[in-house]
Amino acid sequence: MANPKRRHSKMRKNQRRAHDHLTGAADSRCPNCHEQKLPHHACPHCGFYKGRQVIQTKS
Repeated sequence: MANPKRRHSKMRKNQRRAHDHLTGAADSRCPNCHEQKLPHHACPHCGFYKGRQVIQTKS
């Protein structure tokens, strides 16, 4: 097995990990109530998905 001969510097380690950060969740607008929701999910505010009611809401 190969073993490293020298220690990697902090700069080299941090440059390698520069692209490992998390990205925020994508959001879209509900065409019915115009609230923010996750794409490909039913709207938690009005319960509509693809133009029809799929979840009963309190309001």
